[in-house]
Amino acid sequence: MNILDEIIAHKRIEVAERKEFYSEKLLENSVYFGMPCISLSKSLLANNRAGIIAEIKRKSPSKGNINPGVSVEKTSSGYVKAGASALSILTDNKFFGGSSMDLTEARIFARCPILRKDFILEEYQVLEAKAIGADVILLIAAALAPAQIKALCHYAHSLGLEVLLEVHNEIELKDNLGADADLIGVNNRDLKTFELNVETSVKLAGLIPDSVVKISESGIESPDVILRLKSFGYRGFLMGQTFMQHARPELAAEEFISNLRKVEFIES
Repeated sequence: MNILDEIIAHKRIEVAERKEFYSEKLLENSVYFGMPCISLSKSLLANNRAGIIAEIKRKSPSKGNINPGVSVEKTSSGYVKAGASALSILTDNKFFGGSSMDLTEARIFARCPILRKDFILEEYQVLEAKAIGADVILLIAAALAPAQIKALCHYAHSLGLEVLLEVHNEIELKDNLGADADLIGVNNRDLKTFELNVETSVKLAGLIPDSVVKISESGIESPDVILRLKSFGYRGFLMGQTFMQHARPELAAEEFISNLRKVEFIES
């Protein structure tokens, strides 16, 4: 069993347990449930934004503990102040050290699109995402069948949420082009082997329709990489470990975005 299979197996148990404590009716009564979502795709297409989706991630299966004591308040508000276009909040606890409360706390301090990054397998989790204050959900092609992805996209849209579909190879991408996702993210890290290669984004760029916002995920460590990916049509760049490995992730993001703007100015 690879790590993705292990995560999915545990997630099914975890979600079944949460259903026992939090009914769908209770989720629908959340203060956030009736609030309009903030569009990630529009934020990324705005020319005055850096395109950075800054992530809060305490640990990962590949790296172990990264920043277990991170302050969600300081980091989320600091990311926005630094110029991030959106936030990505890990809500998986067992493998990534996150929680739904992390996202809800970030919602209080950040008026920008927030992605719930988790392993979503069923409608209950989509409903949950809306209830905790998310604007966007992540659907991972390696974890779901195309019919499931299409159905979950439809359900998310009915709640006003946008969908970021994550793919890693040409088969996953082509199998899900009809899913109606708002954004397509190319994960440069293989979730089954954890091998990392930014060239994955370059390889798949031309296969993603222009009608969908392109996002590159993982392994982005310098402004030069972003400039190269922008030349292939990418508008969003999901960055976690690059910032989270620092004691003050928000300051690392501020420095990175400042350097990115300097490089972009020089290139222009």
